[in-house]
Amino acid sequence: MPGLLSSPVCLTVIWFLSWSLHLSCAQIWTYEVSAVQYGRLESNVTLACGKSQIRTPVVWHLNHSSALPWHRVASDGTLVLLHVEHTAQGVYSCYDNQGLLLHSVKLRLGHPPGLLSVSCQVPNHTHVRCSWVESVKTFLPAQYNASFRGNGQEWRPCVLNVARKHCDVDHPAFWQTIHTLRITETNGLGSETTYVRFKLHELLKPDPPQSVMVKDLEGYPKRLIVSWEIPSSWPLHAAFPLIFQIRYRPQGSVYWSEVYSEESPVVIFDALAGYVHQVQIRAHDEVNAESQWSEWSPLLLVRPWEAYTTPDPSEDLPPDVTDYFFPFNAKPENATEKSHNPELEGDSNLGLVILLVLFSVVILITVLSLIYVVWVRQQRRDHVTKQELTSMVKMKSMPI
Repeated sequence: MPGLLSSPVCLTVIWFLSWSLHLSCAQIWTYEVSAVQYGRLESNVTLACGKSQIRTPVVWHLNHSSALPWHRVASDGTLVLLHVEHTAQGVYSCYDNQGLLLHSVKLRLGHPPGLLSVSCQVPNHTHVRCSWVESVKTFLPAQYNASFRGNGQEWRPCVLNVARKHCDVDHPAFWQTIHTLRITETNGLGSETTYVRFKLHELLKPDPPQSVMVKDLEGYPKRLIVSWEIPSSWPLHAAFPLIFQIRYRPQGSVYWSEVYSEESPVVIFDALAGYVHQVQIRAHDEVNAESQWSEWSPLLLVRPWEAYTTPDPSEDLPPDVTDYFFPFNAKPENATEKSHNPELEGDSNLGLVILLVLFSVVILITVLSLIYVVWVRQQRRDHVTKQELTSMVKMKSMPI
C-alpha cells in the first residue's frame, strides 16, 4: 500500500486534487471582492450562503469576525440582518462546520434615489447649464442620465459632469416657448426620474461685466469715469445687445444714483467732491425684457480729483474729448441725490426770483393794508371829536 501511494500516478492525482481545492478557494475569495449586495437602511436584509441551498449548519462572519449585528440564521443557512444600520456594512462570509469557506459577499447599505432639486442657468443665447442636488442622501454610488428638448422636438443629450453634478446643452432652440429637462438617477436600490420645465427667455441672465474700472478726472472734482468690458460668456453679435446700469453713491450714504448706457465708458457728472464713492455695474439683455439682470460687479471705491485750487467752472472741455465725456447713447439719469445739471440749476434760479417777487408783493400789500386801516381809524376819531365839539358849543349857547 505505501508503494501504491508513492507511485507517480498516485502522486499526480493527489497534486491535481490539491490544486483544484486551492483554485476553488481562490475563486471564492475573488468572488468576495466582485460580489456586492445592496440593502436599504433600517430594514431587514437577507444574505444567502451561495446560490445552492445548504443543508448543513453554517457559521457567518463579518469582516473575518464572529461578532454580527442583530440577526437570525435560517435553517437553510440564510442570514437575516434585522433593522440594519451603517455599522452593518462590510464583507460577510459563511463557513461549514469544518471551517471551510463557502461564500462571501460585500454588503452596502443606503436608500433608493428620490426626486432631484434642479436649477438651470442661461448665461447667453447659446448655452444652458443645469445642476442638481439630491433631495435624498442615498449613501450609495449613483449613475445619471440627462436629456433636453423643446416643445415638439426630439430628446437630445445633456452632456454630463457627474463629479460636479451638472450637464450642458449648446445652441438650444431659443425660439421654443417651453423646454423640458429629464434626469434619471440610478443606484443599487432603484432609479428615479425628475422632469423640469422652464422658459429659456425668462432664465436668461448675463454674467456681470468684466474689467470694471473707475477713475477720477483731473481738474474736475465732481466727475468720475467708469469703464468696463462685456462678459466673456456673452456672444459678440449685433443681434444680442446689452444695456448696462451703473450705480454710485458717497460712502456711508443709503441712496444710490443711477446711469444707464449701452457702451463704455460713462462719465458721472454729479459726484460729491471730496468724498469716497462706491461704484457698481450690471448688465441686461436689451431686447428680451423678460430676462434677468446680471449680478452686480464687485464694489469699487474711488475719490474724485482734489486740488488746492478750484478749476475755473466756466472752462470748456477740449473739442477732441467732448464726445468722450458726452456719449451719444447715454440715457438720462434717474438720480436719487441732488443733481448739478446746469439746466436744472437755471430753472431753480428762475423759480427763486419769482418767489422773491411774490414775497415782495405780499409784503407791500400788507404794509398798504396796515396804512389804510390806521388812516380809517384816524378819520373815525376825527369825526367823533368834531361831533363832541359841536355838542359842547350848542350846550353853551343855550340860555340858562
